[in-house]
Amino acid sequence: MTPPLVIENCAIATMDGQQHDECGAEYASGHIVVSDGRIAAVGEGQAPAAAADGARRVDGTGCLATPGLVNAHHHLYQWLTQGQAQQSILFDWLTELYPVWARIEPEQVHAAATAGLAWLALSGCSTSTDHHYIFPPRDGAGSGVPAAGPRDALEAEIAAAASVGLRFHPCRGSMDLGRSAGGLPPDEIVEDPDTALAATEEAIRRFHDPAPGAMVQVAVAPCSPFSVSPRLMREMAELARRLGVRMHTHLAETREEDAYCRQTLGRTPAEYADELGWLGEDVWLAHCVHLDEPAVKRFAATGTSVAHCPSSNARLGAGIAPVRRLLQAGAPVGLGVDGSASSEGTSLAGELRQALLAARVRDAGGGAAALTARQALWIGTRGGARCLGRADEIGALRPGLLADIAVWRVDTLAHDAIAHGPNGAGGGDPVAALVLGPPAPLELLLVGGAPVVERGELRTTDVTAAARDVRAARLRLEAGI
Repeated sequence: MTPPLVIENCAIATMDGQQHDECGAEYASGHIVVSDGRIAAVGEGQAPAAAADGARRVDGTGCLATPGLVNAHHHLYQWLTQGQAQQSILFDWLTELYPVWARIEPEQVHAAATAGLAWLALSGCSTSTDHHYIFPPRDGAGSGVPAAGPRDALEAEIAAAASVGLRFHPCRGSMDLGRSAGGLPPDEIVEDPDTALAATEEAIRRFHDPAPGAMVQVAVAPCSPFSVSPRLMREMAELARRLGVRMHTHLAETREEDAYCRQTLGRTPAEYADELGWLGEDVWLAHCVHLDEPAVKRFAATGTSVAHCPSSNARLGAGIAPVRRLLQAGAPVGLGVDGSASSEGTSLAGELRQALLAARVRDAGGGAAALTARQALWIGTRGGARCLGRADEIGALRPGLLADIAVWRVDTLAHDAIAHGPNGAGGGDPVAALVLGPPAPLELLLVGGAPVVERGELRTTDVTAAARDVRAARLRLEAGI
């Protein structure tokens, strides 16, 4: 049980609205009371004396409090291969990196996940998912994995998330469609369908916590239409719904994928997903760059969520997802940094700005109104919570919700004029300062009321050690050890 805490004298953006165009209440100078890991009160002015009695007090002068950011799509293991295949589109990028990833051991995944999650925490992220789909067959001999170490990659990254202190939604991925069967990945890194199904069910039974306030919830996540057979996609959907967990996969990321689905499968990626049972309120899909209007409407009608990854899609030249159209249709949209090898920066706070700019570039009709600063923050908080099925617990600042809170400094040289108006004379906009400005310094990050970051420093994990360990893991991977 964490001690009571009161944050005062800060601007507050609650993001407690139910839709992207109704982002919720805001307070110019307010308070948040935290008790027993949950939000007890939010409002204007000073906290009631009774609520603050005996609590730790945090002076938020010059700051903006928001919900902790929610990262809806990632590949943490890719921290080990940043900066490679710099001019490649997705299929070529994957073809170059698959053979490297085939050598990854669980301890290397642990180092990469620790580094990636630490960096996310420092960018204001309190909840992250991860999509891990590389499970090379191991014979147990000469693997270099100590008996006491994690036995697979999923266990390794769950342990990393616990050490960093973030709420975590790992996705047990799978691929069974190797190159010899017409898929993209090499045969040596795909799994037999029955093996993948059994391993996914075991992961859910070992790690998934369905209880309120859970720190770990597992999702079922076959990789993509070009690396997974129709049988495995269907049976994974059946498994997820039988066990009551969420479903995640990549979809409609590139023109090449769209062409592959049309030519090989005779339908668009969205039509294929629908046919296989992969649309619904328990599904969130990464990227969704190339959606036609019927797909947008179908996503909205079925409650299917989208994890928008603007930096990664731009880095790989994939295009820009139709975020404005999805939101206007009523489809939930969250925000993801995607893998560290396709977005290198992987700052979730930075993705707020990227999402806003990308939407305005893509949507000629919407122009500068295609996505507002508040809507960008909404998809990075409330939208991400909806992707993960946690909108009743995280993604907003409201009494009763989990105390996952980010407090940002918006009185810096780069932010003050936006946040507080000319010469501090009022009329400023702290939300715009956070979204339009550079990533703001993080004064405090709470996860379930427990401090993870304070005054820009990670309190849970040694960042220097994490950097040292991930560098050693990368060198071992490159050397093939």
